[in-house]
Order: sequence, then C-alpha cells, then structure tokens
Amino acid sequence: MPSPTAGLLRDRVWRDRVIGWFIGFLCAAPAAWLIYRLLNDALGANPVEALVRQSGVLALQMLLVTLAVTPVSKITRQPWLVRHRRTIGLWAFAMVLMHLSSYLFIDKEMDWAEIGKDILKRPFITIGMAAFLALIALAITSLDRIRRSMGPHRWKRLHQLMYLIAPAGVLHYYLLVKADHRPPLVYAGVAALLLAWRVWMFYAKRHPRLRWGA
Repeated sequence: MPSPTAGLLRDRVWRDRVIGWFIGFLCAAPAAWLIYRLLNDALGANPVEALVRQSGVLALQMLLVTLAVTPVSKITRQPWLVRHRRTIGLWAFAMVLMHLSSYLFIDKEMDWAEIGKDILKRPFITIGMAAFLALIALAITSLDRIRRSMGPHRWKRLHQLMYLIAPAGVLHYYLLVKADHRPPLVYAGVAALLLAWRVWMFYAKRHPRLRWGA
C-alpha cells in the first residue's frame, strides 16, 4: 500500500507539471501572436521594424517577470512560484533570441559588415549584444547537469548577472527610443523596484528586524 507521503509527492509533481505547462503556454502566446500578425501582414507599414521592436519589448517584459518571481513568492508566501522561474527565464531567453534573429536575419539580411559597424558605433546595440552574451551563459547553465556540476554557490553567483542584464535591457530600449521615453522609463522604474527589494533583503539578512513581515 503506497504511503500518504508518496501520494502527496506524486500529486505535487503532477500539479507542478500542469502549472509549468500553463506558464509555458502563457509565455509562448505573445510570440505566437506576433508571428501570426507578421505572416498576415498585420504589423503596419513597416513590419520588419515592428517585429524587431515588439519582440524586444516582449523580451524585456519577460526578463522583468523573471526578476519578479522571487520577490512575489516571498511577499505572497507562495514558494512554489520559484520552481517555475527557470521556465520563465528560458522563455525570456527565447524572446531575446527572436528579437536578435529578427534584427540579424530579417532587418540586416546577414550583412555582417553592417552589423559589425552597428555594434561598434551604436551604443544601444553594443549594450544589447553584451546582455545577450550574458544571457547565453545563464541559459546554458540552467540545464540540470551543468547546474549540478557547478555547485550551488558558483551557480548562484553566475546567475546574479541577471541583476545587470535586466537594467541593460532597459537601457538598450531607452537609447533605442527617439521620441516618447515614457515606456522605457516605466520599465526602468519596475527594474529599480525589483533590484531595490533585493538590496533590502540583502541587508535584512544581517538586520532581522528589517525583514518583510517581521
């Protein structure tokens, strides 16, 4: 006769799996909708520019959602949310890859000389490329086998790059925008709040009276 503990564990595994599938669907839906609009000529007069811009905004939104998982789980006392952070993070990387691919293969048509000039001469592209390279490291080390081989301390230290990648994404967007800077400033405010929460928690570990809910 199976033990109650084994049954509870099995239920939790299935629940997490279903929630993971649902989160994956929510993450994939915006990209699917964007591709659908592109294929049906519904991205306006300049569909390539719209594809690059909108995929970039979606990527930034998902990066910030990834950064928000831990604070939300702590504040709401829902630790199960953290178990799905990797799924959201990998989808954020996929959106960044879509954004970059749109720029390289559709906008610039693989004109590597022109792309190289852009990287060197346009600061927002330089920053975006640097953030992408850092994201590659995070995506690769999200694999269970590599994570185990690194050990928890080194893995955690590496993934703290996210605290630089998200602000870099905001700056990339801000420098890209030529007129209305309000949208990137809103994202900058969100990123600042999420990073400020982490600074607060860092000091709260050393001063328990500062802890949330204490």
